Amino acid sequence: MKNKASNELKRVNFLFGETGAAYHEMYLKLGMSDSSCSILYAVLENGESRPLQEICHYTGLSKQTINSAIRKLEADGILYLEMSGSRTKTVCLTEKGKALAEQTAGKVMAAENEIFASWPQEDVEKYLELTEAYLLALKEKAKDL
Repeated sequence: MKNKASNELKRVNFLFGETGAAYHEMYLKLGMSDSSCSILYAVLENGESRPLQEICHYTGLSKQTINSAIRKLEADGILYLEMSGSRTKTVCLTEKGKALAEQTAGKVMAAENEIFASWPQEDVEKYLELTEAYLLALKEKAKDL
């Protein structure tokens, strides 16, 4: 094989995988699927509602996965869709959904905030700066594929 992963790439891939696994474990402990909790997180981060298109972009989940999870959450009385334009929909939390979002995604968000609060500010800034630089470079490379 011509292309082999460098040690750095192996480490990055391992860390991304382990981070995903850690979130999965958190969601399981909270009794939620990854996709449902990701949707609640995306809405909660924005307040009580968020455009559906933003949720798709924010979570990185496929439209099919998002739609399946939203249908289940709607059926459970957690959220509802509201037309917010001629072709755009907004995901809105019900009162039951607000409570569930706080008990689930809110706990995940609180844990993340605690982690960042425990780091020196310069480390937080450096982490964000490097992560953003990696993302921008990756997007540029994706154009060449």
